Amino acid sequence: MYKDRINYKLLNVLILCAIIYLFIMTFNYWAGIFQKVFSLVLPFLIAFIIAYALYPIVRKIESKGVRKNLAITIVVLAIIGIFGGLIGLTIPLIYEQLISLSQSIRTLISDTSVIFDINIADYQSTINNYLNELIGSIGTYISNGLFDFISQSLNFLTKVMIIGIVSIYFLADMENIRKDAKAFLKKHNKKAYRLIRDIDNELGHYLEGLTIFMVIQFFEYSFLFWIVGHPNWILLGLLASFTTVIPYFGGWITNIIAVILASVVSPQLFVATLVICFIFPNIDGYVISPRVYGKTNNVKPLWSIFAVTVMGSLLGLFGILFALPTYLVINCIYKFFKEDIKGKIEAIN
Repeated sequence: MYKDRINYKLLNVLILCAIIYLFIMTFNYWAGIFQKVFSLVLPFLIAFIIAYALYPIVRKIESKGVRKNLAITIVVLAIIGIFGGLIGLTIPLIYEQLISLSQSIRTLISDTSVIFDINIADYQSTINNYLNELIGSIGTYISNGLFDFISQSLNFLTKVMIIGIVSIYFLADMENIRKDAKAFLKKHNKKAYRLIRDIDNELGHYLEGLTIFMVIQFFEYSFLFWIVGHPNWILLGLLASFTTVIPYFGGWITNIIAVILASVVSPQLFVATLVICFIFPNIDGYVISPRVYGKTNNVKPLWSIFAVTVMGSLLGLFGILFALPTYLVINCIYKFFKEDIKGKIEAIN
């Protein structure tokens, strides 16, 4: 009798409103706990993502007859060597080229005043002072940044070491992790297993396409910059390859560095570099990338740009790096539950 008088839908709504209210009132307390837990879990999450991304490469090397431990060692040493070499070569090189650029500008101003018999001594002094201040501020920023990094980044370096070590353990045990997860999901929830399987396939295709595109970018830009006589062609090829992981915006990093380095060599190289930087990114975006990713993932440009913007604003560089995989996961989940959602909407109507 009393059961018929109780509106359970209204009761559930009231309970939900009470939970939301309590959550809002105690948000500062829960936010602090969540932030602490998240900071503890984040290194392990990043380590797992790195291991998950590198696992197909290890499997590929293993398929050539190489033992798993040796394959993991080869991959880890290659990653450390490439990234360490890029950082160690790029920063000093850019700083040296900026100094050469300022000297070239001074020479250009001096030659112009002589050729056209223009008295620009005051302007030249002002420009020289500005350039000296600019170079000095850049040098101070780099030196202070390096000092601060060394003196204040013990916690950061510790986390990097933890991520590196844990990712190696994850990578060594990834095959067992995948098997155990597959067996568990198959036994307890077959629908969840199918969803995870679809997500795994989608991310696997994305990583496959990304690897292919990175290799293409390396050979493409190394060859192009070598053809025009750029002295740093191999470095720029590596930068073009690895900045590919930053969708849509990573190429600008390589282009800016290439133009700065070319501007202090010769006007001809500067113009040739500009041509490469304006023409070939469009070829990559409209011809090569669709052909590579079109065979792996159906990545819609508008949604991927939106994902990069949102994730970048929320999580910074890490958000930008994981924007496309996050978009692919969300899109895969939506497609998986699309029919269920439509069915419930039609049932309500």
